[in-house]
Amino acid sequence: MKNNKAKLLAAAVAMGMSVQASAAIELYNQDNTTFAVDGLFNAFYVNTDDDTAGDTNRVRMGFLPNYIGFNVSKQMDDLKLGGRSSFWITINDGTNNVTDTAVDIRQFYGTVDGDFGQVLFGKDFGLYARTNIFSDELLLGTGLPQPNSGGVTFGNISIGYPYATPNAQITYRSPVSNGFQLAVGVLDPDSGETAGAADTARFEGELTYATEFDGGKFNAWIGAAAGDSNVDGGSVEGVAFGARVNMGGFQLTASGFDQEGISSVLADRTVASNVESDGYLVQASYSANGHRIVLSHGETDVNAADDNELDAIAYFYNVNSNLILVAEYDMYNSTTGNDTDQFAIGAVITY
Repeated sequence: MKNNKAKLLAAAVAMGMSVQASAAIELYNQDNTTFAVDGLFNAFYVNTDDDTAGDTNRVRMGFLPNYIGFNVSKQMDDLKLGGRSSFWITINDGTNNVTDTAVDIRQFYGTVDGDFGQVLFGKDFGLYARTNIFSDELLLGTGLPQPNSGGVTFGNISIGYPYATPNAQITYRSPVSNGFQLAVGVLDPDSGETAGAADTARFEGELTYATEFDGGKFNAWIGAAAGDSNVDGGSVEGVAFGARVNMGGFQLTASGFDQEGISSVLADRTVASNVESDGYLVQASYSANGHRIVLSHGETDVNAADDNELDAIAYFYNVNSNLILVAEYDMYNSTTGNDTDQFAIGAVITY
């Protein structure tokens, strides 16, 4: 991960991301020191038909908040010292207060790179299920409808993967060897310093593999998490995995997870250690001449009873390297009976 070449999202540090990103704008590059900025703006007109809330029409963010990120690096002999801070902003005021717009600092970390690999310390996205979410083809769309939310839509969070929530961590990444790279980290446990919180740090890791063949690319990953439940003190654990193949404009991605005691929504949160959840996400896309069509199906089961599904079709058009137009239709079904259909059309600017 090179801080002086930050891409569209923090997701750009993950392998296999399908979205073509614009390079960050370099503001300074002298004396072995660089400083660059990257960002994203998006808004959608959304029509949501929900069994409970009824029919609503809104202008809101998609799956991603708008954000701005700052990246710095400095070469010091055999070490490269770096850092990133990113500020994610909702365009939808959560209350009636004028200009009451939330700012979410999802990344604020330093890095030390060398022949040994990289050490990252600070706040960043978690390792567990990280590539599951960063490989989501709906990353620049909407995904799971949230009819009355003042924040983002949910992509395939809770109906395909848990969210790799940003968290305080110390993480080591190995150099890439024959296509393989290992990341292992210790993360702050659920609830942190709250009274009664889990007293054992959270451990997470991910092994990724990437290779190219004649006319295509292949990526695969497997990650794991282990810690203690903040609910009953029992052990929690999970495994997340996936693979992607890209050839001739066609791309197929399949990922899944299986876990105990970890929230099916937010991967850094714990539930009772005997609560089991699993899920998968399958997506196919075709890209040609700036056009991309995506078909998506995701499911998550909790204790083999609470079943949630999302089917989606999305169209992305790259007007140029910085402007993307999006149209998407989502169909959400749940055993709780709260079914929702959603149509969204919007635009995304990246730099």
